[in-house]
Amino acid sequence: MAMIREIEATEDGGLSARVVSRTPLLYEEGADPGEDRPPHVRAGSSLAWVDGRLAVVQDDANFVALVDPGTLRAAAVPLPRGHGGKRQFDDERGTKVHKLDLEACVSVPGERGDLLLAFGSGSSPRRERVALLEGWSGGEPAVALRDASALYARLRGREDFAGSELNLEGAVWMGGRVRLFGRGNGAPRGGVAPADATCDLEWEALRAYLLDPGAAPPPEPRDVVRYRLGELDGLRLGFTDAALAGGRLLFSAAAEDSPDAVRDGRVAGSAVGVFDATDRVRWTVLRDADGAPLAAKVEGLAVPPGGGGRAWVVVDADDPAAPSELCAVELGGRW
Repeated sequence: MAMIREIEATEDGGLSARVVSRTPLLYEEGADPGEDRPPHVRAGSSLAWVDGRLAVVQDDANFVALVDPGTLRAAAVPLPRGHGGKRQFDDERGTKVHKLDLEACVSVPGERGDLLLAFGSGSSPRRERVALLEGWSGGEPAVALRDASALYARLRGREDFAGSELNLEGAVWMGGRVRLFGRGNGAPRGGVAPADATCDLEWEALRAYLLDPGAAPPPEPRDVVRYRLGELDGLRLGFTDAALAGGRLLFSAAAEDSPDAVRDGRVAGSAVGVFDATDRVRWTVLRDADGAPLAAKVEGLAVPPGGGGRAWVVVDADDPAAPSELCAVELGGRW
């Protein structure tokens, strides 16, 4: 394996990120037992802008929520049914093993408008699928679900990116390529440590593969970089999402005492940070309206098209009975 490039991030006292509002994400259509749809967004795990709205993907429910940024109303877009014809998966039902575990999403401009890609985490063989959604202006978008096991095999084969356990958590459109973010919350295995890292996939090769995985090979991961993000309350920070803001790349991270890439644990808090062009990475603790550290796990991050010192984050309580919350964040300092 080639020499691993690694960057150490620093906490920047000149930055601030404060939650100024929190909105539970409830479906405007309500619950629908026939569709196996709950009344709320169960587990918001990533954010992306599509057709002027915020798309929220979920790791344990086969729905994408489309949120109007003006009204904050959420509409449900169904994904294909899963095991047993269901769309909700959790420990209580004994079906958690069957969930898609969609943890990263990215919007790519295309001929039919925005193409939304939602990636499974890859933390198990069942979580190696990618959902493709496009055609937003004509009502419900066209939805396809691809088995991308060959792509995940390549990602897992890059130990410098995957570390001990592959766990995709974020994706960003970088103009001609898609940058993936891996979260280093896995358990050490065979002398290999977990890693927070990024890699790039050439878009044309990725597009060809996802359109027909049986005919085109997956792209080779390139430009792998590892990061040591720091700690909160003795727990290491790990990437949870990323977003572009006026040419600057921002990220969210969470400090969670998870024993591996599959199971949840105690959350010490979350952070928001920025990548500088000089390979410097800075972050700040995400705080609540009173200025105290936000005691929650941020899973998704998006920035309004105009920027304006604001961001959106989605908070997942790891409780299927509780709605995820969409939070408006005020950013201060030199981002």
